[in-house]
Amino acid sequence: MQLTLWTYEGPPHVGAMRIATAMQDVHYVLHAPQGDTYADLLFTMIQRSDKRPPVTYTTFQARDLGGDTAELFKTAAKDAYERFRPAAMLVGSSCTAELIQDDPGGLAQALALPLPVVPLELPSYQRKENWGAAETFYQLVRHLCPAPAQRPDRSAPRPTGQRPRCNLLGATALGFRHRDDVTEVTRLLARLGVDVHVCAPQGATVADLRRLAEADFNVVLYPEIAGIAAAWLKRTHALPHTTVVPIGMGATRDFIAEVAQLAGIDAAPLLAEIGADMGAGGTRAPWYARSVDSTYLTGKRVFVFGDASHAVAAARVAATELGFTVVGLGTYSREFAREIREAAKLYGVEPLISDDYLQVEAAIAEALPELVLGTQMERHIAKRLGVPCAVISAPVHVQDFPARYSPQMGIEGANVLFDTWVHPLMMGLEEHLLGMFKGDIEFHEDAAPSHLGRAGTPMQVQMPSPSPAVSTNPVQAAAAVEAAAVLATAAQRDGTPTASTWAQDAELELKKIPFFVRGKARRNTERYAQERGLATITVETLYDAKAHFSR
Repeated sequence: MQLTLWTYEGPPHVGAMRIATAMQDVHYVLHAPQGDTYADLLFTMIQRSDKRPPVTYTTFQARDLGGDTAELFKTAAKDAYERFRPAAMLVGSSCTAELIQDDPGGLAQALALPLPVVPLELPSYQRKENWGAAETFYQLVRHLCPAPAQRPDRSAPRPTGQRPRCNLLGATALGFRHRDDVTEVTRLLARLGVDVHVCAPQGATVADLRRLAEADFNVVLYPEIAGIAAAWLKRTHALPHTTVVPIGMGATRDFIAEVAQLAGIDAAPLLAEIGADMGAGGTRAPWYARSVDSTYLTGKRVFVFGDASHAVAAARVAATELGFTVVGLGTYSREFAREIREAAKLYGVEPLISDDYLQVEAAIAEALPELVLGTQMERHIAKRLGVPCAVISAPVHVQDFPARYSPQMGIEGANVLFDTWVHPLMMGLEEHLLGMFKGDIEFHEDAAPSHLGRAGTPMQVQMPSPSPAVSTNPVQAAAAVEAAAVLATAAQRDGTPTASTWAQDAELELKKIPFFVRGKARRNTERYAQERGLATITVETLYDAKAHFSR
């Protein structure tokens, strides 16, 4: 086990809580010590939920370990049923309670409660939150929508006048923009002529899960959560499901075509309508991406990290819709490492599969991106590095539950992505104005995007007096260079690495390089000089380094 200050996912019982909280009449009895009740705050403070999660904790203490903790669980389960009268109950252990091996599933079965009881076995020390949510949803679906004796035949035509129906699967409590994604995809399906039969687990009841098989097919919004359940429904109930996550305009078009094929309807009219829309009808992202100012975005280096579905989708949007260059792609979702590796091949980058934020930070620093698309952790990393960042994925923060309508999926989701990703970058007009006013103390040539504050400012500019680090007196400058050379020689004799000093003419030449790549040019030149033991960086060194790294 690794001790860390930050984790991308909680333990699996938090995933189970997300499923229970998303549904309306399910209660979760969690065998847990007093300290594990912290999870309530995730929903009331971060998601701003107006009620507590439907969870009852046994809250045993250290003194209870010498007694009968199993009896504490049975009492808590009976009391939860009497108080809340749920339609179904989940029972399980937290990571701490797992160690005492009380078997909540067996204990609950012995109580013979008059409702479906779904036992959860979530290995806290091998699995994490998203897997816990997926396993919980899968177990609920298996128990409440059991496999029929014979696999149904779905080749019969629909009744006359009945539109195709689908289930929306995967949206949960504490999900990244799940609330708005469900609304946006529902609207998109309605435009296509498809009705939503059940949305689960978000907003679903036990009765809703029992009638999942009445739909014509499933729409899997979040494979991390609904992939296992959808695969089981396909095997047992012959319910096909979608494979495209509609994030970005390209994926949204592919999603429309896939849904139309599953529903047996024609997608051409809606696709033509979207293709002809130049923004007046709401499809603004493609037109904005082709606008004059956005041409300054071409080739921007972007590093993408998050859960697998959002990371793969974000890389596609960045590369094919905005013209960015993907220089890094990774995920903390180890169960979806294969998907990330396949996507990384498309962009010629090495996939990063890790839940160690320090490893992610090192990879970002090495890739030298101009934009980071990641989680809240990458937002903090980018802030330290002075690089713009946009959040694209869980783990969630209170900022990820905005008051405004802000989906990631569908047509409006593509518009949101454009605004969220592009606005942090230095736009062409901003670059032009900085060039005009580079002598101004407020708009100097070393300015970074204003939202980065001090973190984005590579150096302090003192005006109008010259920098004290570079003397304007030729004699003093020559003496400083000679002194630096002597110190460098001494350091080399001692085997101590030394930083190179920039000559005044080299500093002036460096300032001629565009500001958005100047930092990289400086670092590469200093690295080149140090590797060759050069105490002073001259103009010749600068161009030698450029030639070296251009090979």
